Amino acid sequence: MEPGSVENLCVVYRSRDFLVVNKHWDVRIDSKAWWETLTLQKQLQHRFPELADPDTCYGFRFCHQLDFSTSGALCVALNKAAAGSAYRCFKDRKVTKAYLALVRGHVQESRMTISYAIGKNSTEGRTHTMCIEGTQGRTHQLRVHCSALGHPIVGDQTYGQASSQEDQPFRMMLHAFYLRIPTCTECVEACTPDPFVPTLDACWSPHTLVQPLDELVQVLRAAADPDPTEGGPRPCSPSTPLPAPGRPPPTPAKLPETEAQRASCLKWLSEWTLEPDN
Repeated sequence: MEPGSVENLCVVYRSRDFLVVNKHWDVRIDSKAWWETLTLQKQLQHRFPELADPDTCYGFRFCHQLDFSTSGALCVALNKAAAGSAYRCFKDRKVTKAYLALVRGHVQESRMTISYAIGKNSTEGRTHTMCIEGTQGRTHQLRVHCSALGHPIVGDQTYGQASSQEDQPFRMMLHAFYLRIPTCTECVEACTPDPFVPTLDACWSPHTLVQPLDELVQVLRAAADPDPTEGGPRPCSPSTPLPAPGRPPPTPAKLPETEAQRASCLKWLSEWTLEPDN
């Protein structure tokens, strides 16, 4: 996935009522600031000027959010009725989303359920961040939870600061891979390409394949849409117990990282790092 520009917007789904685009990394969705030279809003305005709605603040109705640093599937409603139907799906927790991430360390479990709550960080100097204890909120959810498990996302400078300049790749390695929004009029479903493959960047060379992404997509497509009325508490609802105050969250048992593994990881990370400007 090449860096974003006004001209290279990638559309992965289009109907009369919706667009799903493959958002670039390090691109804001919208902004009124004059110094924001590239936003998804400007890409859409350039590609689809006839679809812009002057009655909206930014010209387009974004159904949900992706962080500035996160790439992947993002849905845009093309009219007020479509935006309302998508909003109800998100409100009723009927949307299915899947993300791809490269994380630090060596994850031993093939599958896990994360049940930590999430809220604003009240620590002095960190009030712009989120944590697993605090007031209710869901910003940066995946990034916070990966960090809480001891496996921060590679390139996340907020929740997984690198120990040195060599540890800082050119982007945060988090990608919104799959999205399904089952509205009352149509099922908006889109799958974006995997950006973390050797054919797109020779610096990334996976060693072990646990589950092909094609199989994962088949499972996601075959699964019934989420029903929030069934089962116990939602993963991040206020009823989910928090770790005791002052105690770190429990982390899964991990095998210690060997010197060879660390050296290999540092070499790979240094190859991801952007060259400084001359």
